[in-house]
Amino acid sequence: MNREKILVWLPSPVGDAVLCTPALRGLRRRFEGEQIYFLASGTVRQLLSPNNFDNDWVDTGGAGLTSLVRKIRLYGFSRAVLFKNSFGSALTTFLAGVPERIGYARDGRSLFLSQRISPPKSPDGRFEPVSMLDYYLTIAAKLGCATTDRFTELLVGEQDREDLSAKLGDVLSHPSPLVVLVPGGAFGPSKRWPVGRFAATADWLIAKYDAAVVLCVAPDKMEARIAEQICRLTERKVHSLAETPLSMGELKALLAESDLVITNDTGPRHIAIALGKKVITLFGPNNPEWT
Repeated sequence: MNREKILVWLPSPVGDAVLCTPALRGLRRRFEGEQIYFLASGTVRQLLSPNNFDNDWVDTGGAGLTSLVRKIRLYGFSRAVLFKNSFGSALTTFLAGVPERIGYARDGRSLFLSQRISPPKSPDGRFEPVSMLDYYLTIAAKLGCATTDRFTELLVGEQDREDLSAKLGDVLSHPSPLVVLVPGGAFGPSKRWPVGRFAATADWLIAKYDAAVVLCVAPDKMEARIAEQICRLTERKVHSLAETPLSMGELKALLAESDLVITNDTGPRHIAIALGKKVITLFGPNNPEWT
C-alpha cells in the first residue's frame, strides 16, 4: 500500500513557526504512517531540527519559482498544507499540480486553493486579532486533526549544545543564575523596551543575584548598535552576542540553559517558552492577542 505524501509549507517568521508546532503535532497524529515533508526557510529548518514530527524536508536550495514547481511536482504530493500565508506558496503548489491545497483565502490567492479557509475578520473587514497558534490550529482542524493539545515544543540537538559550550563556556559555567536579555526585534523602536531600562535591569540582576547576563541580539547592524548602547550604559559586565554570533541551533541551546529570559515580543520569546523556560515579555503599543 502506497503511503500518502503530504507537503507542509511552514511560515517564515521564527515565532510563527514555533506557534505552528501544535498544529504540526496534530497533523502527524492524524496522518500517522504517511510521509510528511516540511518546506521552510533555512532558519526555520534549523529551528525545527531535531523534532518529534517524523518528517522529511524538501530541499529548495534557493530555487526560483520554475525550479521549485518542478521539484515539488517530482515528489508526487497528494496534498499541500499551507501554513505560510504567501501568494507564492499557493501559486507554486497549484502550478506543481498538487491535487489538494488547503490554506487561508487571503492576499489574492483563493483561486489557487482547493480548500479555502476564511481568515477571522471584524465587521469593518479588518483582520481580527487572533493568536497565531489558533490561526494554525484552525487549518489542522479542517483536516480532522485534534486541536486540544496546545503546547508549543522544540528540541535542542546535542551538537548544538557542544558548539554553544565551545563559544560561551565561561558564561555557562558561571555558578549563579543565567539571564538572557533580548532587547531587539519587535519591529520598530516604539515597540522595544528602552535600552536604558535593559541596562538598569542587567545591573540590578548582577548586583542582587550575581547573575550571568547575556544580551541576545540578531547578527545585524541595528541590533549590534542596541547591544553596544546597553553595554555602554551598564556599570557591570554583560556578555553581548553581537561579539559572538550564534546559529539558530546554538541560540536554542543557550535559551535552554537559561534561568530567566526577559524579552521584547520577539522570536526568541517563543523559543524560550517552547523550551519550558521562565519568560518575561515586554509589550509596547501592539496587540498581544496576535501572539
